[in-house]
Amino acid sequence: MSVRQSLLAILDQGPCYGYQLRAEFDRRTGSTWPLNVGQIYNTLDRLERDGLVAKTDTDDQGHVYYAITDAGSAEVSDWLGSPIARSAGAARDELAIKLAIAATLPGVDIEHVVQVQRSASLGTLQDLTRAKRTAEDPANAEDLAGLLVLDSLIFAAEAEVRWLDHVEGRLRRAAAAGVPSALPLATEVPKRGRPAKVAPARTAAR
Repeated sequence: MSVRQSLLAILDQGPCYGYQLRAEFDRRTGSTWPLNVGQIYNTLDRLERDGLVAKTDTDDQGHVYYAITDAGSAEVSDWLGSPIARSAGAARDELAIKLAIAATLPGVDIEHVVQVQRSASLGTLQDLTRAKRTAEDPANAEDLAGLLVLDSLIFAAEAEVRWLDHVEGRLRRAAAAGVPSALPLATEVPKRGRPAKVAPARTAAR
């Protein structure tokens, strides 16, 4: 999730102050990703430093308003017109890492770890599905935005449950094939710094 571009896109509709931006972000995302005010103002400071927003007026209550610049509007346009890159390794999936590590540890019942996660994931999926039923007929743009987020979370939860089923199957096949269930610590102490690049082997001329 890009807080930076999201706040810029809101500011492209008109000047806002920090608390106002937080409220606008919440109502446009179904209050799914709550932001604290400190995060809002830290982002605004960086946007101002980069010339994408500028401070404007201060109201009677001391609220400082931020307005988007031409450069900020151009970034919003680029963001909305560009796909989100999901390259492998671009983000670390906490669950995938947890299961990968657990599968290499001695004495860990990895199948139990998977079952505990599946129970939680199914619970989340059920909660989301119930929430969707109550919001299935949006009456305005705010309702529609929340429903789009719910749809995304439901699809992600369904995919997670399917992936956990796949993990269980892979673990069973690995156990049946005699794949070791633990990975001992390496005996070779790694050298400090980056590993040296290995030159490709040359094929001898015939």
